[in-house]
Amino acid sequence: MYLPILVLAFYSFNQSAYSAGWEGFTLEWYRKLFADQRILSALKNSLMVAFFAVGISAVLGTLMSVGLARYKFPGKALYSGLAYLPLIIPDIAIAVATLVFLAVIAIPLSIWTIVAAHVVFCLAYVGLVVSSRLTNLDPHLEEAALDLGATPLQAFIQVLLPQLMPGIVAGCLLAFVLSLDDFLIASFTAGSGSNTLPMEIFSRIRTGVKPDINALSVILILVSGLVAFVAEYIRYQGEQKKSVSR
Repeated sequence: MYLPILVLAFYSFNQSAYSAGWEGFTLEWYRKLFADQRILSALKNSLMVAFFAVGISAVLGTLMSVGLARYKFPGKALYSGLAYLPLIIPDIAIAVATLVFLAVIAIPLSIWTIVAAHVVFCLAYVGLVVSSRLTNLDPHLEEAALDLGATPLQAFIQVLLPQLMPGIVAGCLLAFVLSLDDFLIASFTAGSGSNTLPMEIFSRIRTGVKPDINALSVILILVSGLVAFVAEYIRYQGEQKKSVSR
C-alpha cells in the first residue's frame, strides 16, 4: 500500500526530469518548488480556505454537538441525521449541489464560496469527533457548577469546554487536512484566480508528472501525516486524562 509513496519520494530526489532511471541525488526540485509563485499562491489560497472553514466549523460543530447531546427539541432525530449526512454523501454530489445553489441565488464564485462549501463537510467531521467526546463526559459536573451558582454560560465555558477541547482540536485537525486536500468540491466552487493547491497540481499533471510535483506531493504527505498524528495524540491524551480522573 505504501510502495507508491516510497517510489514518489525516491524520484523527487532524482536529478533527471524525464528518465525513469536514477541519475543522482539532488534537492533542485525542492528549491524550484519553493521559488514557484503559482504554487505559493495556490498554497496561500488553500491555507486561507482551510483556516476559515475549520474556524467556522469549530464553533458551529461544537455548539451543534452540545445541543444534540444536552437538549431535546422537535425534530431532533431528523436534524441529527441531516447534520452528519455530508459524511456519506459523495463529494461530487456536494460539489454539484453547491454549484447549483450558488447559481440559483446568484452568488459569484470566489475563494469565499470554496470556504462556504468546505464548511459543509468540515462541520460534520468536527461535530462527529466532538460528539464522541461528549458521550464519555459526566453531565453531573455541569449540574454541580450550576448548583454552586454558575450561570449556564459559565458552566459551558469553564466546565464543559475544557473537557471538550481535546475533541475539538482533534476534529479541527482532521477537518483541516480534508479541506487542504480537497480537489473536487473546490474545483466546482472556485472563482477566477482562486486556485487551490490540489487544483494547481491537477492542472500540471495533465501534461505529465514533473519532479517538482513529486516533491510537492511528498511534502503534502508528510504534513498530512504529521497533522493526523497530532490529532490522534491529542485525542489519546484526552482519553488518558479522563481515565485517570475516574
